Amino acid sequence: MNERASKWSALGERASEWSALDEPASGSPALGERSSGSPAVAASAPAPEVVRARAYLSRVAEPPAAALAGFVEQMGPVEAADRVRRGAVPEKVAVETAARRGVDRAEADLTAAEAVGARLLVPEDPDWPQWQFAAFALSGSADLAPPIALWTRGPGRAVEAGERAVAVVGARAATGYGMHIAGDFGAGLADRGFTVVSGAALGIDGAAHRGALAVEGPTVAVLACGIDRAYPTSHTALLRRIAEVGLVVTEYPPGAVPARHRFLVRNRLLAGLAGGTVVVEAGLRSGAQRTAADARALGRLVMAVPGPVTSGMSAGCHELIRAGALLVSRVEEVLETVGRLGIDLATEPARPERPTDGLDPVQVLVLDALPARAARDIRWLALEAGVPAEAVRPALVELERRGLAEYREGRWQRPPRKRSGGG
Repeated sequence: MNERASKWSALGERASEWSALDEPASGSPALGERSSGSPAVAASAPAPEVVRARAYLSRVAEPPAAALAGFVEQMGPVEAADRVRRGAVPEKVAVETAARRGVDRAEADLTAAEAVGARLLVPEDPDWPQWQFAAFALSGSADLAPPIALWTRGPGRAVEAGERAVAVVGARAATGYGMHIAGDFGAGLADRGFTVVSGAALGIDGAAHRGALAVEGPTVAVLACGIDRAYPTSHTALLRRIAEVGLVVTEYPPGAVPARHRFLVRNRLLAGLAGGTVVVEAGLRSGAQRTAADARALGRLVMAVPGPVTSGMSAGCHELIRAGALLVSRVEEVLETVGRLGIDLATEPARPERPTDGLDPVQVLVLDALPARAARDIRWLALEAGVPAEAVRPALVELERRGLAEYREGRWQRPPRKRSGGG
C-alpha cells in the first residue's frame, strides 16, 4: 500500500505538467498540425466508394438522423447516397436531407481530414465499434440513432477503446473538489488499462483526460464540432496531445462549428462508447445528466459521485443517485462496479477475502441453515433453508470444500471453531 500511495502522490507532479495543456494556443483554433501518431489502418479497408458515400451522408443530415440511418442500413451507403442526391427517398428521410442534399463535399472533407492526420471511420471498417453501437438500434429511440460515420484522429482504435471504457463526465464550472476527483478517476482508470472517454470540455472533462494522460493511459475525446477544430480553444494543446497518443472522435464533418444542440447530441456517443458512465459533478439541468440519461437508455451502467449537499454542482449527482445511479467515491468502487458487468475486475479487492465470498444464493441459504452443534440430515436442512433437497447436496459439497460444512455419519453441521491463542 505504501508503494501505491507514493505512486499516487507522484501524480500531482505529473498532472501539473499536463495542466499546461489548458493554456490557450496562439493562432487559429483549428488543430492544424498533423498528429505524430498515424491513424490506424484497417486490416480490410472498406471500398473507396463506400467511404465517399458516407462522407457525403455525414454532412447531408444533422445528427441524430434516425430515418437516414435506417435508410442507409436498408439500402447500403452507396445506393442510399445516390438516392438522397436525387431526392428519391421516403418522406422521413427527405425531411432530414432536403436542405443539404445538393451539398456534396465528400472529397473536400476527406482531404481536409487527411490534412490534420484524421480519417473517416465507417461501419464497414473492422475498427468500427459494432458491439458498442448495437445498443443504439436496440434502444428504439430516434434520439439515440447510430452515427452515419465517425471522423477520427489519433493512433487509437475505436473498437479496442470501447471494449474497456468508462466515460467520466461533469460540469464545466467544476469545483476544486470535482476537478480533483475527475483527475484521480481518470488516472486510476487509465492506470488499470481502461480507456477514459470524455468530451474535452472545460472542467471535469479536461481533468479526466489529463488524469489519463498523466499515467500515459488511453483516453478518447468526443467532439461536438469538426475533427479539424479545437473546442474550447484553451484545450487546443490538450486535444493535440490526445490525438498523438489516444483518439479524438466526432460525427460532424470537417469545418463544422460547435453548437449547443450538438453538445447534447454528442453525449449519446460518450455513453455509447463506454460500458459505464461516471458523473462527477453536475447541476440539476446539465449536459452530464443528459449523458447519464442516454447511458441508462442504452443499457449502460450509471454512477455518480456524491458531494456537499450545499453545492449546486453536486445537486445533479444526488438526484441521479436517488433515481438509481450507483454511488461511487473511489476509483476502486468504479472498477468493482464495472467488473460485475464483466467489463473487468478491480485488481485490488476492497477488503480481505472471506471463505463465504463467491457463494451462490442457495449455498448461502444452506450455510445459514447449518447448525453449529447438532448435525442434521439433508431433508431437515432443505426445510430449514427453504430450498429443494436435490439442491442441498451440491451446496453442501461446495461448503465442505471451503471448510464451512462438516459431514458426520449421514448428517451435516458447521465445523467447530478453531481456538486461537497459545497453550
